[in-house]
Amino acid sequence: MNRTEPHCGTDLGLMRTKAAPQDDGSYKISGQKIFISSGEHDMADNIIHLVLAKIEGGPEGIKGVSLFIVPKFMVNEDGSLGERNGVSVGSIEEKMGIHGNSTCVMNYDGATGYLLGTEHKGMRAMFTMMNEARVGVGMQGLAQAEVAYQNAVIYANDRLQGRAVTGAVAPEKPADPLIVHPDIRRSLMDQKSFVEAARAFILWGATMIDAAHRAEDKDADGLVSLLTPVIKGFLTDIGYDMTVKAQQVYGGHGYIEEWGMSQFTRDARIAMIYEGANGVQALDLVGRKLAQDGGKHVMAFFDMVKTFIKENAGQDAEFDASFMEPLKAASKDLQSAGMYFMQNGMKNPNNALSGSNDFMHMFGHVCLGLMWAKMGLAAKKALKDGTGDASFYETKLATGRFYMARQLPATSLHLKRIETGADTVMALDAANF
Repeated sequence: MNRTEPHCGTDLGLMRTKAAPQDDGSYKISGQKIFISSGEHDMADNIIHLVLAKIEGGPEGIKGVSLFIVPKFMVNEDGSLGERNGVSVGSIEEKMGIHGNSTCVMNYDGATGYLLGTEHKGMRAMFTMMNEARVGVGMQGLAQAEVAYQNAVIYANDRLQGRAVTGAVAPEKPADPLIVHPDIRRSLMDQKSFVEAARAFILWGATMIDAAHRAEDKDADGLVSLLTPVIKGFLTDIGYDMTVKAQQVYGGHGYIEEWGMSQFTRDARIAMIYEGANGVQALDLVGRKLAQDGGKHVMAFFDMVKTFIKENAGQDAEFDASFMEPLKAASKDLQSAGMYFMQNGMKNPNNALSGSNDFMHMFGHVCLGLMWAKMGLAAKKALKDGTGDASFYETKLATGRFYMARQLPATSLHLKRIETGADTVMALDAANF
């Protein structure tokens, strides 16, 4: 997918790549694209680029953008590869991470391209790809956090360092393993409670995509559209934070390359940037998705959470206190933030947009809280019905209680920030930064 240009990142209306119509129905593509993942590689005989460009004489700005198929090699009538097309790699970027992926500057010098879809409707086609890619990038945030966590757990159990404050756990050894220390356990529980709920969140989103595509479920389509910036933005922000926490478990050994922990942190960093930087995800959520279809989908989300709590509360006092009450409180915080935007965002849009990042994180916490409540119910039922793996379900409940007690209350902090509005955010003149 060739989208970004040196002077044109998120603002695609500034695009300069041109497409000149030819007599045979093809186009000649001229321009330069940057940050093109796998723009060049040796894993296929041909590389097919999807390139955004403006047809000469078309509308100005984003309304004039079309999408083109541009192959590295032309394809003959019999399917064999023909001449090299006018597309080449200008350079390969040196990057902080994802070194296994060549990120290229691509030059188009009168390359032959074929219109995909309708003239000047390239953005619509591109966003079909982008929305799917954003869910995939959310998965990257989870995956990097998961592999970093797995390594951190092994190290915390193996590395001997100090003694437990309540008395030696391994008196036969010169020191106790790191995992006896409360702060190490806090860090590991932060990681474990995130990755398990994030995995459930991703799978839940995938079921909605399936329902939308295979059952033409418009409600599912609307809900996953609402949640896509949360999946992408929240899971990659927190996923990166979790790789840092995993690296920290190693102390100095996490900072040197020998143990490999730095790679998880470096590789996770890009997920917060590409396929729409996370600040843009937050703006999309607050500026577009909340009001989509008259606010129908966000109201459906709140109704779903409310119904879930109503249908499942009152069965177990301990479970209600540990899971349902925190979820109800967090959901109310999220609704209060939405009401603040409605009441204050119209007269001053900066009041809404200044709180957009906090709102995205609030939404993410509520979604993970909902996942933990669902998993908690499933675990409780399995234990009640009898299971050969009681330890697994007891661990699920303990991990869920941690998230609900230690992470979900962050919604209150985010709400307080949102309700301060834009005044403190916008107070300085540009020269005073």
